[in-house]
Amino acid sequence: MTDTEVPMVQADQVSKSFGSNQVLKSISLTVRRGEVMVLLGPSGSGKSTFLRCINHLESVDAGRLRVEGTLVGYKEKGDKLHELHPKEAAAQRREIGMVFQRFNLFPHMTAIENIIEAPMRVNKVGKATAIARAKELLTRVGLGDKGDAYPAHLSGGQQQRVAIARALAMDPKLMLFDEPTSALDPELVGEVLDVMKKLAESGMTMIVVTHEIGFAREVADSLVFMDGGVVVESGDPREVLANPQHERTKAFLSKVL
Repeated sequence: MTDTEVPMVQADQVSKSFGSNQVLKSISLTVRRGEVMVLLGPSGSGKSTFLRCINHLESVDAGRLRVEGTLVGYKEKGDKLHELHPKEAAAQRREIGMVFQRFNLFPHMTAIENIIEAPMRVNKVGKATAIARAKELLTRVGLGDKGDAYPAHLSGGQQQRVAIARALAMDPKLMLFDEPTSALDPELVGEVLDVMKKLAESGMTMIVVTHEIGFAREVADSLVFMDGGVVVESGDPREVLANPQHERTKAFLSKVL
């Protein structure tokens, strides 16, 4: 298998429980390099947990999760899995950008300071280089004039765009978005989706948990509908949205479309 054929993400029978609550039940799916996958489903269906397993913010109980062919969070010895040392897991995580529902910006730092923190501290990038890159990224997300602004002086949409720039500053090979617009006022949603759309056009591999059906229809290459910790239905977004095959998918879409 050549490098370009190795999937960016390969989940094989991934399961996860919190106490007696099994949140993921043998999830198997593949995300190709350059693909945009949207995960759709009701609250509590396991979408966010699955995202968090991809960068080992949550450990899996069973199954295998690989990013670019490498096992995430574990080493395999024979048929046994051994969890990686936190430092090794953190090194893997550096290559996976994640944008959360809440922006999680440092309130005491300007937009630029938020963006340069990880490249300087983790990747040991020089300050001048980090600042130049941060300015580029702020321009890319439409905030070239907001480098010196503190989060409190930015709208929710602007804060989320800074959060996207911050994730991109680590040059990730994969971007995970966990309901990135759900905490925003409706009129600010579009500006964040526009940035994500441009990111998709640039070839970034993305997995997006969202209820933004228009984004799924227009931008995604694949759509996965999850409910109760299982993949109920998946396929081309336009086909699944226009002609869902499963009753559960039909019922969900009738409420959100």
